[in-house]
Amino acid sequence: MTRAVLEDLHLVGWPKTSGSRGMHVYVRLERRWGFDDVRRSALALAREVERRAPKLATSKWWKEERHGVFVDYNQNAKDRTVASAYSVRPTPDARVSAPLGWGEVADCNPADFTLSSMPARFAKLGDLHAAIDEHAGSLAGLLELFERQGLGDAPWPPHYRRQASEPPRVQPSRRRLPLLEIGRARRKEVALAGLERWKARHPQAATHLEPADVLVDAMRGRYSTWTRIRVNLQHVPEELRPAQEALDPDEKIFSSS
Repeated sequence: MTRAVLEDLHLVGWPKTSGSRGMHVYVRLERRWGFDDVRRSALALAREVERRAPKLATSKWWKEERHGVFVDYNQNAKDRTVASAYSVRPTPDARVSAPLGWGEVADCNPADFTLSSMPARFAKLGDLHAAIDEHAGSLAGLLELFERQGLGDAPWPPHYRRQASEPPRVQPSRRRLPLLEIGRARRKEVALAGLERWKARHPQAATHLEPADVLVDAMRGRYSTWTRIRVNLQHVPEELRPAQEALDPDEKIFSSS
């Protein structure tokens, strides 16, 4: 769908794996626009993908409001580092951020692209993004689309100064969404084990949870990240909603930086 939207606006997208679980799509641009226009165009693209595939894609910034695949317009941020094509990522299997052909996107497994496997792939296929500089495009269509959408700006990352055109930064969890915090731990697998114990204690509630109702947050501490698990009970009937319990696990080691 992202490819279709780009092609409708006479832009060429270049997909690649992020080296983790996500996917990046690059678009080479003519050097005519500043940062604000680039981000606004990415937001328009995300909203159009969501409009065309509302059950599959979302442009909602807050995790509590998401479903399906998040089209992350805020990857276009001034301080955002980019996993460049062919960079090796810090995973146990040394995954590589791998350029793809569009025909590979639907069925590719990011675990197939590693420091060990990429040399042979490159020798066979060459650089699949080699022609990107030959297809610099215009943002005029996306900027026109942004104006037609009439939705204005969307939330910026929380460490940015609030923008004049930005809507109020009211996190959904502060708007009385039925959220429970399950646990906190240094290691993700330890936190997820606590979630499984919670589900075992509350099997009726657990059966009503949808995948997007489980919020797994990588939180930034002073020296490392830690994991917080929450559940959104929006799809659980009120009579079956458990109360907030003591956190399990509850590793009290965290301080924000």
